[in-house]
Amino acid sequence: MKTKNLIIYAFIDGQNLNLGTSKNTVKNEKLIYKGWKLDFKKFRIYLKNKFHVEKAFLFIGYLKQNELLYKSLKSYGYILVFKQTVKDNQGKTKGNVDAELVLHTSAIEYKNYDKAVIVSGDGDFSCLHKFLEKNGKLLSIVIPNRYSESSLLKDFQEYKIILNREKSKLEFKLKNKNGGRSS
Repeated sequence: MKTKNLIIYAFIDGQNLNLGTSKNTVKNEKLIYKGWKLDFKKFRIYLKNKFHVEKAFLFIGYLKQNELLYKSLKSYGYILVFKQTVKDNQGKTKGNVDAELVLHTSAIEYKNYDKAVIVSGDGDFSCLHKFLEKNGKLLSIVIPNRYSESSLLKDFQEYKIILNREKSKLEFKLKNKNGGRSS
């Protein structure tokens, strides 16, 4: 499908993307997936080059101490949509963005784009995928890694891209003392 003349937006579940790339997956006490750190600047460029994404909405929980991070993300070209965070029973901070992502994709921004790229392996979005597919607006589903993919996404094989396969292009690497990137 030609996408060059279409208006394409990306809707990114920030927590799913971050945890899906960075978290190790262990099964039967064996490491089956080693996490890595995503370079969000490279990822924004990837979205633009691969899908011609004009606007990239990044849905994340808001924490005051992350203001510097938010400033950097905005400078890379993301539009940040914040969710108020709460503490769960164990005291862990949660910022569930699912409802905001669905609302922006299916209502608030719906008339402004031709095709959508959904970045999440979360099965809670399968109803959104069905809605977008039915209306001819689903371009792609970018899943952080195959171990973070919900079985509820099995009906969307033709739309899926597994981000882990792009690790070599998208991994964050610290700069060494000479200004270059280290491995």
